[in-house]
Amino acid sequence: MTDGTASAVNQGLLNEVTIVIVTFNSAHCLPELGRHLAACPHIIVVDNGSDDGCAQLALTHLPQSHVLALPENLGFGAANNRALAKVKTPFSLLLNPDCELSLAQLVQLLVAADQFPEAALLAPQLVDARGRQEVNYRWPSTLWESKGPGATGPTSVGFVCGAAMLLRMKACHPIGFFDETFFLYYEDDDLCLRFFKAGLPMLVVPSVQALHRSRGSVKGNTPYRAEYLRGYHHAQSKLLFAAKHTSAPLARKLRWKLVWQTAITLPLRVLMFSPKLIARMWGRLRGALHWTLLVDI
Repeated sequence: MTDGTASAVNQGLLNEVTIVIVTFNSAHCLPELGRHLAACPHIIVVDNGSDDGCAQLALTHLPQSHVLALPENLGFGAANNRALAKVKTPFSLLLNPDCELSLAQLVQLLVAADQFPEAALLAPQLVDARGRQEVNYRWPSTLWESKGPGATGPTSVGFVCGAAMLLRMKACHPIGFFDETFFLYYEDDDLCLRFFKAGLPMLVVPSVQALHRSRGSVKGNTPYRAEYLRGYHHAQSKLLFAAKHTSAPLARKLRWKLVWQTAITLPLRVLMFSPKLIARMWGRLRGALHWTLLVDI
């Protein structure tokens, strides 16, 4: 079996899933996505106001896709929600542009979903470009510290990374999807914790592997600004998650910890002269400082 052909796969399984891809200046990812997903009949691409022609190019590389071209960047969770509202199939696979899941691996994940009908969410094992396994699953961070060896078979977990997750739509609808208060980062933590509290099983299937080119989905003419915004939104979302799922006092304490840790480390990054890290850490500091001005907890 080769990517892009369905001759040796169960087309019935592929008809049951809609691939949802949120893009932002991700035109460089489209050729690989097109190669891997050519045989998938249901694809929704949500473009978050890209300026690299991504929305227009999506139909070139994924001609079967439905493209939602948003006029501005609404955030990762909000963009996914726009697509999920249009899904008619029993399953939806949320797939980051920098993730590559072969047709064979997708079919295996759908087979696992049939084998475990109680699972509301299933995820593959993410691996980096060198084939090393990433830690893309654990127990809820608010309850236990995850320890021990990695999963060797389908395993119940309390969190999976949002870069690649298969949702059973009828199980998810009563809980809802992403909290759009999270612009970027921690929206998957929040979603999984809500699933966990509702008693909805989540599984990681380590035999299914997806290549994850971490932080590879966004390119553009302002890379340092992109890194600044990564740091800014990571800090904002980290504190929002703490306020929502722990307590206001703990969130305030975490905010000050984040401020002083970043303030101490930032001069070292300047001395080492790593422009991207400097931009990201400056964004993190600004995000932490700005948070209390915007959020009343």
